[in-house]
Amino acid sequence: MQLHRSKKVALKEQIDLSNLPKHVAIIMDGNGRWAKKKLMPRLFGHTNGVKTVKKIVEFARKLNVQVLTLYAFSTENWQRPEDEVSGLMKLLKLYLKQELDNMLRNDISLKVIGDISRLSPELQNDINDAVEKTKNNKALVLNIALNYGSRQEILRACKILIDKGIKNPTEKDFADCLYTKDLPDPDLLIRTSGEKRISNFLLWQIAYSEIYVTDVLWPDFSEEEFIKAILDYQKRERRFGKI
Repeated sequence: MQLHRSKKVALKEQIDLSNLPKHVAIIMDGNGRWAKKKLMPRLFGHTNGVKTVKKIVEFARKLNVQVLTLYAFSTENWQRPEDEVSGLMKLLKLYLKQELDNMLRNDISLKVIGDISRLSPELQNDINDAVEKTKNNKALVLNIALNYGSRQEILRACKILIDKGIKNPTEKDFADCLYTKDLPDPDLLIRTSGEKRISNFLLWQIAYSEIYVTDVLWPDFSEEEFIKAILDYQKRERRFGKI
């Protein structure tokens, strides 16, 4: 344990605190495969994935990352077995109940992007309550993508522009119609489990994000792995099309 801690501390000391990504987005992938390897049901993987969420949110807060966006449930995830979907919703409800006090204590603001109208009224109330109670917190924005799909978000933005009567929108006009209108675009996108796909996630917002893919499955994604992603980000030269 001491050796593991020393390695993590040594890695953390390599971070350039003046060059931190302001916004980190994570595609949390691999819960099901992690459970399968242990000959356990998929929900066991999701339950342990929530433990990783708690760890990474706390660590991002300590590092002074400004925004952490987590892809929790996509519009396509409704196609999964009913018992898995139901289990995921119960885990979300439990997470909100258990972590609200922590968010208030640690100055974390909760935001949710996506269409939550499909969720149960009780869960919608829990989400809206947590968002309202934490809205003035400043240390970290925890942004959870829930029943979220980027193509759907883009279509929604187009409809909003039409309703507003804006015929020649600028990029800013369009961005102001997205769920993320009050947030900076992600500097760093992390995907766990080794899959090299974007999976309908923040397609507009990640136009200039640095992408980091790790083979580590989400329940095994540790503070050490998060540091590795940040160190990799800090080695890159971000030119945004310039020389």
